Amino acid sequence: MTLDLIFAALADPTRRAILTMLLEDDMAVTDVAHPFDMSLAAISKHLKVLAEAGLIAQERRGRVIWCKLLPDAMRAATVWIAGFGMFEALDLDAFERFLEEEIAPEPSE
Repeated sequence: MTLDLIFAALADPTRRAILTMLLEDDMAVTDVAHPFDMSLAAISKHLKVLAEAGLIAQERRGRVIWCKLLPDAMRAATVWIAGFGMFEALDLDAFERFLEEEIAPEPSE
């Protein structure tokens, strides 16, 4: 399922950081790798996961591979998450008061 791939990709903090960087603009793979203390091969693996999830696209321009954010995949995840917004948070204190009123013994006459 695509959502499984998206959430698996988003589970890693390095991949989330890469997506944040790509919010600004397309970037060359070497520029993506620059702020991280890991090998270019490790960054390439992270980029592959993001690409397989549909979160980024990679394009060769001459000798340089560029990465571009694809917001539609993130939109699908956002729509799925938003579906849970229809449930209001349960006010446990109010629920407790309601139960106390409902099960309270009736005053004797």
